[in-house]
Amino acid sequence: MAANNNPTVRRRRLGAELRRLRLASGLKSSEAAERLMVSQPKISHLENGRRTISPRDVRDLCAIYGVTDPQVIGSLLQMAKESGQQGWWHAYGDIPQSIYIALETDAASLHTYDPMAIPALLQTPAYACAVIGETIPLLTAEEAGMRLKVRLRRQHRIYDPARPLRLWIVLDETALRRVVGGPDVMREQLEHLNALGAEPHITVQVLPHAAGAHPGLSGQFSILRFTDSSTAAVVYLERFTSDLYLEKPSDVRHYSVLHDHLQAQALSPDRSREFIADVTKRYIDAASHP
Repeated sequence: MAANNNPTVRRRRLGAELRRLRLASGLKSSEAAERLMVSQPKISHLENGRRTISPRDVRDLCAIYGVTDPQVIGSLLQMAKESGQQGWWHAYGDIPQSIYIALETDAASLHTYDPMAIPALLQTPAYACAVIGETIPLLTAEEAGMRLKVRLRRQHRIYDPARPLRLWIVLDETALRRVVGGPDVMREQLEHLNALGAEPHITVQVLPHAAGAHPGLSGQFSILRFTDSSTAAVVYLERFTSDLYLEKPSDVRHYSVLHDHLQAQALSPDRSREFIADVTKRYIDAASHP
């Protein structure tokens, strides 16, 4: 599977296995840190996949946890070696959201709510260019071009015939009516959105303004789930200068229920396509009568 080549996901799996071994040994993370003579946050970062795990870290932790089986140690060392490799996104330099992109690349499904814009995976090049250029004031033309290339490269994931990403998108009506790049760009974007919404692995629902107050008023969020049972689901909250990743089961459950409520309040997929088509006609009229 392509997932096996994803270094970030490899780190998460290796971290989960090291956490399992620590718990089996009866040690708290603070006790493991003390024996390894490192800080407790380092142990936490290793276990949640936020930090590269070196072969030396693996050997030291195995010794502390009493792991002696050469096959187990060898498997962990191989995962550590693979987790140190770089994903495709590193070819574009130091880009933001690299952790998220790694998770998105390996995810089996993605449930998203967006109140302001069309999600990145469903954006046309023109819409994406306008969003990137107009929402980050300090970005240079070169940086904007690089981000656009990365965004469009990410979209390959939803067209992978071997393992297409299962998408369930709930969009606020505002995202359809906010004019990004002009009427022509919006017309093309909404036509593209409706075409993708007809794909069997992509569901698009619109939450109209008439729905009133709803749980999504707190903002955008995404839930990523994976086929590998050892890789926990992740809630992703995108922010302007920093992002949040929530992995506690209670947090994932909270946002899953929230998305369920948004689905229930939104228009059905069929009615959503009709709604999007109606909004598209307005952009066609606006483009023909400037």
